[in-house]
Amino acid sequence: MKLLNLGCGQKYHKDWLNIDFVSNSEYVKAHNLLKGIPLKDESVDVVYHSHVLEHFSKEDGYHFIRECFRVLNKNGIIRIAVPDLEIIVKEYLKNLQLAIEGDSKAKNNYDWIKLELFDQMVRSESGGEMKEYLCQPVLINEDYVFKRIGSEGKIIRESFLKNQNLIHNEIKKTPSKASIFKLVLKKMKRVFIKLRNRERKSILTAQKSEALQIGEFRLGGEIHQWMYDRYSLTELLRKVGFDEIKIVNAFESEIKNWETCQLDVVNGEVRKPDSLFIEAKKL
Repeated sequence: MKLLNLGCGQKYHKDWLNIDFVSNSEYVKAHNLLKGIPLKDESVDVVYHSHVLEHFSKEDGYHFIRECFRVLNKNGIIRIAVPDLEIIVKEYLKNLQLAIEGDSKAKNNYDWIKLELFDQMVRSESGGEMKEYLCQPVLINEDYVFKRIGSEGKIIRESFLKNQNLIHNEIKKTPSKASIFKLVLKKMKRVFIKLRNRERKSILTAQKSEALQIGEFRLGGEIHQWMYDRYSLTELLRKVGFDEIKIVNAFESEIKNWETCQLDVVNGEVRKPDSLFIEAKKL
């Protein structure tokens, strides 16, 4: 059985064929998926991708799903996870109404869900306001946020708190040679960045330089370019030619031994609980 994991990032399985725009492992093949899937027609039994489709434009997303259909064998399965627009909107409307009625807890949740809806579409620098929110000294609605975005949000938060503790501890210490060397390296890096930016500005106006920087970021693959709900994603799959389309949860799948793959669920915890999970077949 040949299994294909597209846009895998750090979540890959060594027994699968894993493809991403950049490879960070010997088990991951680097390839620009905007240029199609580098496999022959009807060459795999399963195609899986999680939180990838929304990073394509609507048109590119259609062509990407067509490529998934092309490489699948007859009776092959496609499994997709994307942010669930329907649930995000329902959460937004619910917390909006409660916030208007004076519910302070809902106000904090409203602030978060509004970011979840818009930030990854409009941000012009990595992490955006979602990262700033997660890196507040005190995260009042931590339970709600982690319920929405799962383990990845926890990792960002834990990394922030760890760094804060390291900074606090370093302040107490007498600077060692190693720490002084690190500070010198950081200063040199800042100087290099300033020189590079100065050189760029000498060629471009400040406005054009900023536009170039934002453009490079927005074409870098981090932002969301489209959103899907159970209706629109079902219609897309049907349009391409898939059958037996059904909404599933993180734990259930027609993929054999899915529970052992630990792609949507890691150690019993759903990796991206804000997801819409859907499966379909090529008959």
